[in-house]
Amino acid sequence: MSADNTPEILALLRGAAESAARAAAEQIGCGQAESVEGAAAQAMSEVLTRFPFAVRIALGEGREEEVSGLYDGQIIGAEQRDPAFELAVDPGEGTTYLADGLTNAMTVLALAPLGAMRILSPALYMEKFAAPPAAKGRIDPAWPVADKLAALGKLLGKDVEKLTIFVLEKPRHRALIDQIGELGAEVISFPAGDVAGALLSALPNSGIDAMMGTGGIREGIISACAARALGAEFQGRIDPQLQSEQLAVKQAGLDITRWIPAEELVTSTDTYFCATGITTGLLLEGVERIEGRDRVQTLMIAGSTGESQLQTTWRRLAPNA
Repeated sequence: MSADNTPEILALLRGAAESAARAAAEQIGCGQAESVEGAAAQAMSEVLTRFPFAVRIALGEGREEEVSGLYDGQIIGAEQRDPAFELAVDPGEGTTYLADGLTNAMTVLALAPLGAMRILSPALYMEKFAAPPAAKGRIDPAWPVADKLAALGKLLGKDVEKLTIFVLEKPRHRALIDQIGELGAEVISFPAGDVAGALLSALPNSGIDAMMGTGGIREGIISACAARALGAEFQGRIDPQLQSEQLAVKQAGLDITRWIPAEELVTSTDTYFCATGITTGLLLEGVERIEGRDRVQTLMIAGSTGESQLQTTWRRLAPNA
């Protein structure tokens, strides 16, 4: 991959993301998370199948025997060719909450050279620390929260009381949220938005200074791809949540104490990231229909050039749509 074919690659990823977002938006408020995820995955798969080059899905919806498509290890696109690239996909990040019409749901894809993404299965969860480029390599995520906030404030030229930290709104984060608040920093918390929080921490003038807390491994690898493209800080530590996951991780010999830098989670800077909003959140506006047209908003990032684009697209709907 190179800067020469960046526009083509971003256009292909955008087509897949926007198709999935539109399909998921049709299911908003249905109360059935599986229906939302299924509609988004099918729409994304249909677009990926038409890719002019082959890609391997490194991190998808699950194992082949568990899902109908977009499974881990699947070769999709121009299947007669050997894949040179791999994808991590989440057709409907936050779909559990999207089914009830809540905010921050989006569809995301990350593309990298084949073999660049680190596979940490059977681990499912990862504690994460994401911060702007100014903090890259300057903060040890294993430090106490107070030390991390103090160091971050100095690097960004802010008092701790002026920092804003994104933390997923989960029972496991109650103590973390309370601690950040007691130190004087502001906490932004939503039930969904694992990838959005990491991206907002990396992008300038987003209003978010860092992300902390535990979320999905797949979302972590996707976030690491974006962080590498933007030169931002991202590190993750395997953090199994359920007893069954803890046992599986132990049997696999995975280290749950070490923080893994983005450079090891994704070994190439030649990454591409694409996200389209399904419901409006902190990062993106959601799909909206207005007077016979629909509107979608997509964020695209290219590691080959360091560029990021935020594109809003209006599309005329078919009659009776």
